[in-house]
Amino acid sequence: MEIPQGLRYTATHEWVRVEGELAFVGITDYAQEALGDIVFVERPPVGETYAKGDEVATIESVKAASPIYCPVSGTVTECNAALEKQPELVNKGAYDAFIFALRLSDPTELETLLDAARYAEVVESEGKKH
Repeated sequence: MEIPQGLRYTATHEWVRVEGELAFVGITDYAQEALGDIVFVERPPVGETYAKGDEVATIESVKAASPIYCPVSGTVTECNAALEKQPELVNKGAYDAFIFALRLSDPTELETLLDAARYAEVVESEGKKH
């Protein structure tokens, strides 16, 4: 399982890559492995504004449907159109297949997210629960 340095993470298994005032959001390698074969990604509408923690999208696999939560507050500026026809791209490269991008409304919220080491601890603790 891959946990790249330089990204930020949530305990609900979303990753965030910041580029200027944009935050690109996807699900982690751990999450896509747990879900199995992904068959559908419901993406949020462009222009919609969300608060940190809001349910913003849904990802469906052959096993289950799971919500995707907004890791930071902002307005959706784009969605990964490739996922509409090829949702399995998330399985092929979770950190390459962003789901949506937000224009940050409160960049200080990034400080509340986990770094790679802290996220690895979350994953490890969840593994012990199973």
